[in-house]
Order: sequence, then C-alpha cells, then structure tokens
Amino acid sequence: MAAKKKAASPQKGAGQRKSGQQKNPGSLQPAVLSKAGQAALDLIKRGAVDVLPENELIEKLIRSEKSGQPLRIKAGFDPTAPDLHLGHTVLLRKLRHFQELGHQVLFLIGDMTGMIGDPTGRNATRKQLTRAEVAQNAKTYERQVFKVLDRDKTEIVFNSSWLEDMGFDAILGLTARYTVAQLLERDDFQKRYRAGDSISLIEFMYPLMQGYDSVAMQSDVELGGTDQKFNLLVGRALQKEYNQEQQVVLTMPLLVGLDGEKKMSKSMQNYIGIDESPYDMFAKLMSISDALMRDYYLYLTDIPITTIDERISADPFEAKKLLAIQIVNDFHPAGAGESARQSWESEKSARGKGELVLPPDVPVLQVTASGPRSVVQLIIEAKMAKSTSEVRRLIQQGAVKLGESLDTVSDVDAELDFPGDYVLRIGKKRYLKLTGPA
Repeated sequence: MAAKKKAASPQKGAGQRKSGQQKNPGSLQPAVLSKAGQAALDLIKRGAVDVLPENELIEKLIRSEKSGQPLRIKAGFDPTAPDLHLGHTVLLRKLRHFQELGHQVLFLIGDMTGMIGDPTGRNATRKQLTRAEVAQNAKTYERQVFKVLDRDKTEIVFNSSWLEDMGFDAILGLTARYTVAQLLERDDFQKRYRAGDSISLIEFMYPLMQGYDSVAMQSDVELGGTDQKFNLLVGRALQKEYNQEQQVVLTMPLLVGLDGEKKMSKSMQNYIGIDESPYDMFAKLMSISDALMRDYYLYLTDIPITTIDERISADPFEAKKLLAIQIVNDFHPAGAGESARQSWESEKSARGKGELVLPPDVPVLQVTASGPRSVVQLIIEAKMAKSTSEVRRLIQQGAVKLGESLDTVSDVDAELDFPGDYVLRIGKKRYLKLTGPA
C-alpha cells in the first residue's frame, strides 16, 4: 500500500497515451476471450448494472492477459462521513474481484472533492466540510477498507496530490474542455435550474474534478454506484480530451437500506456499519425484508446465484440467518456469525416468553451522583443519541422502554432516581444499562 502517492501530472506528460495501448479499442474487430477471460468477465459483470462500453472492457482484458500487465482499476470515495457501511462494500467487493483477477486497485480518497461534497441527488447546495473534518474521516476509511480489499494489491491515493497543486492556468484549461450545456445534462442540475434553485459554480467543478482524477491516475476502469454514472462518464470524456485511452465505466446498484426504500446511508439512519458488533450486525440483517434478501446475497456475497435462489425458495427465514452469519463472519473473526445467531435466537425466544435477555456488550452508564436524573439527559450522556430533540422524538413515538417488563416511557420529562440499576431499550435493537452511584 502506498499512502498519499503522487500521481503523474497530466499537464506534465501524464496525458500521453500509455505505452502499448491502442488508440480506439472499440474500433478493433471483435475479439474472442479465452475460457479464463470469459470467466473473468462473468465475475466482473456479476451484479453490475452498466459496463460502458463492454467491448472495450473485453479488449482491455485480452490485452492484459496477453501482456501480463494488470489493469488500473479506480474507485473514489469522498470521506464526507466517518465509517463505512455495507452500502460502500458493494463497490469494495467488486474491487476485490478485480484484485482476485490480478489487477491493480487504486482506492482514491477524495480529500479535495470531499470538501465540496458531491451534488448528486441534491436539491440544494451541500454544506462544505473543513479540511480537518475530511482528514479525520479519511483516516477511518484507510483503516476500514482492508476488511474487504487485499492490502498488497491496493494503492491508496488522495486527489489532493494533484488537485491541490494545480495552477489557475491548468484549472482554466480543464474548464475549457467541458461545456455548461454538457454539465446541465445532469438530471439533478437540470431540475434545479428549471426550478430556479441556485447551483453554485463550485458544484459545477465537482464532476470536472472527479473526471480529472481519472486523467491523473490514468485509470483503465472506473467503478461507481449508478448515481455516479454521469461523473464517471465525465472522466471518460476528459481522458479523451487529454489524449488518453478512455476508461471503461462500470456501475453497481445502490444497496437499499434497512427501511426498504432509500439507499443505505448514515444520514438516513438505515445503515449497517462494518465496524458494528457481530450481534448488532446480525440483528439488523435479520430485520431486512424478504424482498431485499436476494439483492443482499447478490451484492454482498460470492455465493452462486443458483444456490441463493434455492436457499430462499426452500426456507426464506433460514436463508436470512445464513446470509447474516456469512456477512458477520466477513467482518469479524471466524465463528462470530454463529455466536451472534445464538444470542439473537436466545433473545427472541425470551421475548416470546415475556422475559428480557440482553444482547452481549450492552453499554453501561455509571451514574456518579445520587438523586433524580432526566431520562433524556441520561441517553444523551451515554451517547445513544445525538440531540435532546432526537430523544424527545423517540419518547413521543413510544420507542424508549424501561425495565424488565419494557414499560414505555411516555413522558419526555421522565426521571430515574439514583442510586439504582435500570435498563433502557432505545428503539428495537439498542439497550443501555444504568447503574450507580457506587
């Protein structure tokens, strides 16, 4: 792994075509993949939505197989929030597929683009992050990606390595290679423009900066979610402008979150973090709908599709347990998934009998002073919620329960008297033990 590796600067020669590459692979006669090449293509296409254009990918694979030169596979992640979740791993797993096929993965941390924030899907200008916020999130990404990727076959790069040093003349040169009309082809920009909503110039710069990353990195293939298709194609267009062989664009679907409606996102609170405990991961996975289960199998495992369909058809409930076990084991030591299953089944059985069995590793808040304490403030102090208004809303929704009998806390001004020992359930899955003072 190489951190903060300096990429070749296109304005200083990286825009020249890579040695031995064809100028227009798509113009060649259709080539036939070897048996191994076809197997590689099948693996690459598993779960993919777009491969643009597929004939160019085939040409690149054939050339790589003949020359022994691995392809440069790029995927960019803007560290706009701490921690990765299962939605991110859809792309990470596809990068791992390329690694298993012998190719070089370039994991791009968008520390410069992250300060702008991707305007994709936004109906208003995104709040810009500070350099310090982005840097802190980037550290977490660097640590977590190797739960999926092969460290020895991954190069971590930061786009500040080339974007930060670009002079104004180079920036003007970049903007001259793409038009406002082309940028307004983007659906979310179109909607905002027609509605009379503001679009800042810095948002127009985002797809140009992301596209220029492909030029600086001389990528052969770029991966992204379906919502990134426009940005990825900008990269392909800019490579042509800089006289480089164009990258192939591969898009993967957006993983739907636990709510069953919107894409998995921390801001939507419908996510499963890859650093969560085995029990929490298992319990959350068991809450997904049966309708989502096949997608989770397809995008988050390498189990053959025929096996997936057989499992779900035979026993959907058991199939979901097996899925949860496998995903937990992917991010935790072997056996963690089965242990999580046992804990989850014990809790479920106890609930059916009206008993309370706490999951493992329940957080404990040690209260240091005697007397009445606000339930709202206790939950905030235990960092089980971000704000007083969030806890009040949970209480008003009947989502905070107390004690062995799980009586609903219905008063936002409720207090608990200490010394004493209490258990709170916050939502359906989270518990908090309260004890003290000693």
